[in-house]
Amino acid sequence: MRILIAGAGATGGYFGARLVQAGRNVTFLVRQRRADQLAPGLRLVTPQGEETVPVRALTPEQLDGSPFDLVVLAVKAGALPSVLDQLGAAVGPGTLVLPFLNGMRHLEILNERFGEDRVLGGSVRVVTLVTDDGAIRQVLPLADIVLGAQPGGSAERAAEVGRELSVPGYELRVTDHILTAMWHKWGFIVAAGVGSLLMRANFGEIASAPGGPEFIGRVLSETDRVLGASGHPVSDSSHQATLGLLAQPGLPFVPSLFRDFTEGREHEGEHLLGDFAARARIAGVETPMTDLALLQIRVHDAAREGTRA
Repeated sequence: MRILIAGAGATGGYFGARLVQAGRNVTFLVRQRRADQLAPGLRLVTPQGEETVPVRALTPEQLDGSPFDLVVLAVKAGALPSVLDQLGAAVGPGTLVLPFLNGMRHLEILNERFGEDRVLGGSVRVVTLVTDDGAIRQVLPLADIVLGAQPGGSAERAAEVGRELSVPGYELRVTDHILTAMWHKWGFIVAAGVGSLLMRANFGEIASAPGGPEFIGRVLSETDRVLGASGHPVSDSSHQATLGLLAQPGLPFVPSLFRDFTEGREHEGEHLLGDFAARARIAGVETPMTDLALLQIRVHDAAREGTRA
């Protein structure tokens, strides 16, 4: 199976490197600057050690028009429209598309462009970042992929992709309930973003403060209510497991949304928190903490735009 991964950042770079290590036929689609960084190989730094993985990287201009069997989209939401325009003939009539984006809005865009039967649902968990010199550093030993066919799609083709992507270095599961998995991941990302933005701290610092675990629990309960009202309820055991994960004193975890926002980079605040709050309104659920974090983002973004103007 010929696989094209659009993006070689913290997510695409990690999973792509693991696939290459397992002998899969993987090509990265990247900008020229990233292609230059990857020319000597992709440096992967994990809790187990450091290694350099030889990879094949192309820029959009170098695509030769030969369609791939699978296109994995591992870019931020803001880059999706331009990436879709760049893919061109790399997507043929038999190509499957697997997005690794957070949220749900992108799925509607991809379904309209390629058809629901050719777009798989996907959800990933990995705590990684790109270092200043372009390496992928895994912060926590957590990495998994959940994928599946959308309602009306081919479960058989989803299973085929699952077999191809099942390699050492992460866990993979194929599910018949991929939309629920994606909503649950979205809820987790929103809760993590809201918690870190409101407290301006990582979760280990929040959990260590008096009242911190209770605050984390309230944020999770808010997002859980939205998921339940949207048809994707969270079990009590799942809620407790997530709370146990986030409320660990010393856990050095902040979501990429918090890092991007506080460091002045392009972020997914509207895609993640804005869309989540809007769907909560449709479902009749109030989200005061999400709204407060979203307002903080919007006020600071407006101030930044005013400064640049």
